[in-house]
Amino acid sequence: MLAGGGLVAVNVYASATEGGSDRQSWPNVQVLSAPTVYCPDVGSRLTAVPDGARSDVDGELAQLDQQIAAAYQQLKESGQALQQDPGFADREIMNPLKEKRSATLQRIADAIGREGDRPQGLDDLAACTLHSSNQDGRQSTAPQDSATPSQGGAAPSQSAGAGGQGGNGPVVGDYADITTVQPDVSTPAEQPGGSTGTFGSSCGVNANGLFNSDNVIVAPGVSNGAHHFHDYIGNQSNNAFASDQDLANADTSCADKGDKSTYYWPVLRLQNGKQERDADKPGGGTEGNAGQIVTAKQVTLTFEGNPTSKVTEMPRLLRIITGDAKAFVNGPKNANASWSCTGFEDRQLKDKYPLCPSGSDVVRTFRFQSCWDGRNIDSANHRTHVAFEGPDGSCPEGFKAIPQLVQRIVYDVAAPSLQDGGRTVPLFAVDSFPEQLHKPVTDHGDFINVFDESLMRDMVDCINSGRTCGAGAAQQPPSQSAEPDPTQTSSSPAAPPSDTPAPPADTSTPPSDTAAPPAETESAQPSSEPPADTPTTEAAPGTVTELPRVDASVSPKKSSTTTSGGGDISRPTERPHTQAPTASTSTAAAAPAGQQESASTAPQTEPQTQPQAVQGGLAETGAHLWPAAFGALLLVSGFVLMWRTRWRNSA
Repeated sequence: MLAGGGLVAVNVYASATEGGSDRQSWPNVQVLSAPTVYCPDVGSRLTAVPDGARSDVDGELAQLDQQIAAAYQQLKESGQALQQDPGFADREIMNPLKEKRSATLQRIADAIGREGDRPQGLDDLAACTLHSSNQDGRQSTAPQDSATPSQGGAAPSQSAGAGGQGGNGPVVGDYADITTVQPDVSTPAEQPGGSTGTFGSSCGVNANGLFNSDNVIVAPGVSNGAHHFHDYIGNQSNNAFASDQDLANADTSCADKGDKSTYYWPVLRLQNGKQERDADKPGGGTEGNAGQIVTAKQVTLTFEGNPTSKVTEMPRLLRIITGDAKAFVNGPKNANASWSCTGFEDRQLKDKYPLCPSGSDVVRTFRFQSCWDGRNIDSANHRTHVAFEGPDGSCPEGFKAIPQLVQRIVYDVAAPSLQDGGRTVPLFAVDSFPEQLHKPVTDHGDFINVFDESLMRDMVDCINSGRTCGAGAAQQPPSQSAEPDPTQTSSSPAAPPSDTPAPPADTSTPPSDTAAPPAETESAQPSSEPPADTPTTEAAPGTVTELPRVDASVSPKKSSTTTSGGGDISRPTERPHTQAPTASTSTAAAAPAGQQESASTAPQTEPQTQPQAVQGGLAETGAHLWPAAFGALLLVSGFVLMWRTRWRNSA
């Protein structure tokens, strides 16, 4: 009787209180948004850097990123001190950060001044701003001041983190139901003289697990220059120390070995509590990029023409970055993220992750700049040598139309359970700089053209003549299909992704060596450290690492619907215009269960929507109370035994 009564009492009490205690320890459930650091982006403002100063400037810009990451980490770890001392943030974090940035900016100005005209006003970019959230989730700002403590409540009211497995996002307000988004894709009209063909390259999905936290375009020679991990397909030698010759001599995962280009983007992770091998590495878990890396279900690489003119050949080693990895801080000017779902690609989200219905997969699309200045393969800020075409499809004056790279990356991931902050079905998010909080608007893609010149000529001829060509032509998204039908489910799980590209469209048999991944040996993986005379036993930050990957598969909550040809579902694909991103972003529809949030990507105004403390219905409650039922049975049995014992004694 005592045991049964105790079980009943303890279980009922635990069930009544588990909503509070358990949610406090669950990493995906955010009580309040944590503070983050906002610093002016220096790199985007340096539009003219002499070639002789480029190396020094790139190194100092990487140092600025490292300073911000370190300040954010200190901020995240100082919750108790921030609560107890309102001046702590400025005194211990923000003022020292300003001093470090000022010294770095001085070195940048000196390096440029030695080779040309010294830039003015760089020191005005040294001061940063601390942003935190109020109790109701509204964003508040506190200007950093080197002399006095921040005014207006700079110190956050808690240190619960900003959600997510790494404590720096995402939050449930970062998601929107794709079915409630209005179609928003427009297409410039084709004009006489336009180029209507397409050329596809097939380079796999990185099933061999090649990634690092470098960025050879933005931070050459700097390990962990990206502060987040990238997926790589195509060129197999891309790391921070890869020279142009290294890229030219490298192996490639592409079916056509004439394409040694490098295509890379931030990895997508499930916030499910699992630890990858980068959990204790810079760029990985130590910088808030945590969770299980997801291998794409499909990657298509399509080069398209221009609606108003013929295209010209891309110069070899042309570098293009599309999107802005710091858009949460910088604002949407250079943001070019596009999130959608198969079957709904006529509607695109810029600042939300999509919640896809059953049978539909998550899609990331990057439409790269397609106008070239005709002279440079890169620029100081990695942007001004290329441009987007205008709304009518024409290039700016002085720019030439080149083939437009369109990367489409498909993931079989289920819509997360927002009502419990991702406890039942985990949240997903891209890797990001720590202070960017894994916001979807920070998504970006990188490309370096290492096509053989003869293959590039073939591409241009194909596009200008209106044909469909290339080894990836058979992999292109279907042009016509219906929306996914949730009632039609696959009877077998989806096949794991493969890095074996489709054969060229004009051949009957694929090459025997199609996309053979590099041998899984130490020598086969490019090192991310410069040559050294003495060997080391510990991988340095940014080293290309073969991490265990989770192959995307059908979730129990999702059905897999395919076309008769086995392709993924999509609506008739229109060619959206690629006007340069502006400060006006798409208006995202609210997520289910009343999770509404402003669609503005400006960090100063974006509310941090909080997850609701919703627990499942009667069935879930009953499942949690089974020990009480067992205790009740013991209690009744005790009463019966006591009654029978007393009856026998009295008899």
